[in-house]
Amino acid sequence: MNLGHAVALLAAGVVAVPVFRKLGLGSVLGYLAAGLAIGPFGLKLFTDPQAILHVAELGVVLFLFLIGLEMRPAKLWSLRREIFGLGAAQVLLCCALLSGVAMLGGLPPAAAVIGASGFVLSSTAVIMKMLDERGETSTEAGQRAVSILLLEDLAVVPLLALVVVLASMNGTVADSGRPAWLGLLIGLGCIAAVIAAGRWLLNPFFQILARSGAREIMTAAALLVVLGTALFMQWGGLSMAMGAFLAGVLLSESTFRHQLEADVEPFRGILLGLFFLSVGMSLDLSVVAAEWGLIAVGVIAFMLVKAGGIYVVARLFRADHREAIQRAALFAQGGEFAFVLYSAAVAAGVVDARTSAALTAVVILSMALTPLVVIVLNRVLPPPKESLDGVEVAANLEGRVLMIGFGRFAQVVSQPLLARGMEVSLIETDVEMIRAAGTFGFKVYYGDGTRLDVLRASGASNAEAILVCVDKPDVADRIVELVKAEFPLAKLFVRAFDRGHSLRLIKAGVDYQIRETFESALSFGKNVLIQLGVDEVEAADIVRDVRRRDTERLELQIAGGIQEGRWLMRGNMPTPTPEPFSVPRKGGRAGNEEAADVLEKHPKELAE
Repeated sequence: MNLGHAVALLAAGVVAVPVFRKLGLGSVLGYLAAGLAIGPFGLKLFTDPQAILHVAELGVVLFLFLIGLEMRPAKLWSLRREIFGLGAAQVLLCCALLSGVAMLGGLPPAAAVIGASGFVLSSTAVIMKMLDERGETSTEAGQRAVSILLLEDLAVVPLLALVVVLASMNGTVADSGRPAWLGLLIGLGCIAAVIAAGRWLLNPFFQILARSGAREIMTAAALLVVLGTALFMQWGGLSMAMGAFLAGVLLSESTFRHQLEADVEPFRGILLGLFFLSVGMSLDLSVVAAEWGLIAVGVIAFMLVKAGGIYVVARLFRADHREAIQRAALFAQGGEFAFVLYSAAVAAGVVDARTSAALTAVVILSMALTPLVVIVLNRVLPPPKESLDGVEVAANLEGRVLMIGFGRFAQVVSQPLLARGMEVSLIETDVEMIRAAGTFGFKVYYGDGTRLDVLRASGASNAEAILVCVDKPDVADRIVELVKAEFPLAKLFVRAFDRGHSLRLIKAGVDYQIRETFESALSFGKNVLIQLGVDEVEAADIVRDVRRRDTERLELQIAGGIQEGRWLMRGNMPTPTPEPFSVPRKGGRAGNEEAADVLEKHPKELAE
């Protein structure tokens, strides 16, 4: 690959990904489309996408390493039921179902089993990328998805061994083929060796390098550990991704964990994008055109049947309906391991080249369709209903003060009121917050302050003061509008998000508003001055002047808009002193007696 190829790859990603993300289609689909556009069946900028794919697989390897860094051994052990129970059940059931579909489609039993096996192992890259973009990797559902992917990576060894067994049954296996029991033994030995090295060698290794003080050596060492472990596991018959993940887990409790994460992250993002580009290039459009009917039916049948199997397993393992559907949509595609498995099957004579090309096209198209399926599903599915177990709904409250929202701001606000013995009614929409507050002695009711019926049930009609302490400005604005219209006698105190929000609240006629960080920021700045040697009295005077300037600026903004009063703010850029282009030869003269008196009393200031 020359420099022109590198520029083409970068340009394709830079152009396609922002466009697809803007359209709400996600970056994965953008990379795949870009790869198809510049590949052998598009602009023909590349003729050998497989060569790029082999390099780009390192992106998946680095991605799994970073996931491993977040997965401490104790946490991994706690997921053993999901890995070996949920993951194994999903793989076995889906493999059986898809094998039946493939045989119904006319494939011989051996080829059907291999085709199904390749499709069963979902794309780690696609799933992890989508979970990462949606911020769901660390959620309980995300952790279960990671567990299934780990089991699928472990399934690489028996599936490759299955190719050898099927080839021997057909009489086509080579004499040098590795026995299945030996492959399993070598795989287990490699895992044990990696665990031993991680426990006794890696920390001392990084400590020695850290003492050298060379940052680039630490980066090189991080890549060496990841890629070396991946290569070693591949030699043992396991997947490179599995090796990288194991290396990450072993380093998750290391003192160098954060340094390693920072060093590897930039390489991970670029190589993962390159992987998706190369997958897009690998789609053979000539095969799709020649076998379009068979491939279209194969994609639909495989994705639907696999999704059905995943849903059944998810429900059997007590996932709710929503999570089961989302997991089925997310996993209902083939993965990158299928390319390796189909190549091995062709070499062993289990699958012919034409069938392998068609199965590969089915896998790639399923990978491309998955982001679209997930997007559609998220729009069709109703929003999740939060369980209200142990939480009381607001009804017949009679507090003197009604507080709407009970986050970190409201919790502090409540203290002086409760200290004075005032009766305060608290409502909140975050169920977890309500439960957490209960453990600290607060009785918080579930209630949405933007609804009139909830406000009435919460005692807004009789409350002397209503405190709006929600953290979203648009929600606060709706509550203010409702309270001003329906409960005009109640004093209205509102937490403002920023200066613009403060101006809106003032114009809405609230009794009091304060920007949520204003007073704490002033106190913070005052203590910085004191710690830097400024006298406490002087520091207090400075803060008082800042508060005065802010108040004056706010008054000007109420009258003239957000841009007014900018001169009252102090900036850290030096203000240039205007100077005349030419200095007058004669000094100034007073035009009247008053000006003469000023010139006489302040000659120096006026000269400057």
